[in-house]
Amino acid sequence: MKPKAILKILLDVLMTLALLFLMGYQLWGEAPHEWVGAGMFVLFILHHLLNGSWHKSLLRGKYTPMRVLMLCIDALVLIVMLLQMYSGIVMSRHVFSFLGIGGGMMLARRLHILGAYWGFALMSLHLGLHWSSLTGMAKKRFGRAKPPKGGAIALFLAGLAVAAYGLAVFLNRELPSYMLLRNEFVFLDYDEPKLLFYLDYLAMMGLFVLIGYYLARTFKRAAKAKGMGK
Repeated sequence: MKPKAILKILLDVLMTLALLFLMGYQLWGEAPHEWVGAGMFVLFILHHLLNGSWHKSLLRGKYTPMRVLMLCIDALVLIVMLLQMYSGIVMSRHVFSFLGIGGGMMLARRLHILGAYWGFALMSLHLGLHWSSLTGMAKKRFGRAKPPKGGAIALFLAGLAVAAYGLAVFLNRELPSYMLLRNEFVFLDYDEPKLLFYLDYLAMMGLFVLIGYYLARTFKRAAKAKGMGK
C-alpha cells in the first residue's frame, strides 16, 4: 500500500476517534473539547488536501445517482464542519479566547448543537458509503480472504444487532429532538460511565455506517443492472 493511502487511512481513524471524543463533552471537560475540536478541523483540512484529485474531478465525468448522493453527503459534511468551526470560535473560552468575541452566543450555541449531532450522523454515513473501499484496501494490505458464507451471515447478523441497538440509543438519547432543535437544552450526564457512553455512540455510529454501506450497495447494484439492461 502506498504511503499516501496509509496516511489517508490514518487521518480517517484519527478523525473518527476525535469525533467520538467530541461527542463526550461532559466526560472530558471544556478545554480538552476545544483543543480536540480545533485539531479535528486541522485534520479535516488535511483530509481535503490529500484528496485534491477529488476536487479536480468535480466538473468531470458523468454524475450517476451514486455520485450525486456521495457529493451531497460530502457537501453537507463540509457545511457542518464550517458551522462547527464558526460556532466553536464564537463560544471559545480557551483556544480562541484571545479574539475577545462577546456577541452572537445564542446563535452560535444553536449552530453548535445542530452541527454536533448532524455532523455525527453525516460523518458516520460518509464512512459507510466508503466502507467497501476501506475494507478493500485492508484486504489488499493484509491479504484477507473473503469470509465463508456462514461467516458472512454471522457478520451481517452482528451488524444488524448493533444497528438495532444503535437505533434504540438514538431515540432514547433524544438525538432527533436535538437535530431538529425541538430541544435546545442538551441533557448531559456528567456521572455516566465512559464505557457505557462510548458503547452507545459506537452503536449509533454503526447504525449510520450500515445505512451508508447498504445505500452504496443498492445504488451500485441498480447501476450495474441498468448497464446490463442496455
